[in-house]
Amino acid sequence: MKQKLFFTILIASFGFSGIAHYTGMASLVQFFACCVAIVFAAGFLGKATEGVAHYAGERIGGFLNATFGNAAELIIAIFLIRDGLFDMVKASITGSILGNLLLVLGLSVFLGGLKFKVQKFNVMMAGSNASLMLLAVIALFIPAIFSKSLTTKEIDMFSIIVACILIVSYLTWLLFSMVTHKNELTDPTEQPDEHDVAWSRNKSILFLILATVMVAFISEWLVGTLEEFTHRFGLSELFVGAFLIAIIGNAAEHSAAVMLAMKNKIGAAVEIAIGSSLQIALFVAPVLVIISFFLGETMNIVFTTYELVGIAVASFIAKSISKDGATNWYEGLLLLVVYVILGIAFFLV
Repeated sequence: MKQKLFFTILIASFGFSGIAHYTGMASLVQFFACCVAIVFAAGFLGKATEGVAHYAGERIGGFLNATFGNAAELIIAIFLIRDGLFDMVKASITGSILGNLLLVLGLSVFLGGLKFKVQKFNVMMAGSNASLMLLAVIALFIPAIFSKSLTTKEIDMFSIIVACILIVSYLTWLLFSMVTHKNELTDPTEQPDEHDVAWSRNKSILFLILATVMVAFISEWLVGTLEEFTHRFGLSELFVGAFLIAIIGNAAEHSAAVMLAMKNKIGAAVEIAIGSSLQIALFVAPVLVIISFFLGETMNIVFTTYELVGIAVASFIAKSISKDGATNWYEGLLLLVVYVILGIAFFLV
């Protein structure tokens, strides 16, 4: 009965937000309609992810959630690149990384820690994630540092080469984590909950795809209402791209991490939050560079100083907290504090 009521509200809120968008209702009406719809769509996504994680394992479930979530962002970014909005794309990439490492992971660890004193996950996975985050930071810092000594053509060529290297690095990481060292990276605390599984494997996968599509549509509608909002309050493009869009897009679609953490499945929560950040930095961003090259104008991989500092700070604190394979609520609070500090700094820029 509760599930039927949930689906009724989900469909009604999604339908109304779509009608509000396509009929051109007032921006505030669209904004609040999408806010309500995305809450229920995110809950749907979380339940579907949990179902997939039950059948495929927490790591696979988390990886699928991150991949489906980032696919929507990739599509939106391609349209922005086509329109030449490179700065907005880079800001949204930065926001995705910050949002996942600090907001999503922070909320997951904090709320999960309030319910469970200490939550543990695979230590080897924590170490591997830390190394990959360091690689991502280095790969973004080096082009920015050397860009001042290179011509525009050389920067573009360097960006494409770095992008290809990062993609290969990410694909070999998938080979390492999903094939050659699959057993070593499996969370030993992972326990199946037969009584908690409402859907079959195929239905869970289907619902995961459907939920991701719904979240992608609602997120795009919601982002479309932000222009009037940002102009009214005088917000910068950097703040909008790095924080508002990231909160709406990332936090909503990856709220599954929070739900899983509160069920003591911190391994899947970490895989969603950190795995998504790594996927953005090592795969999505490089793919966008290559796509921009084929569209006629290369988007270089040189980020601003503010963006690099934000990514480095987020990676450092996330690495420090997750390296021991155990978390508590206070560590989650630290991540959220850093996110708020960075948000204030980006707002004032």
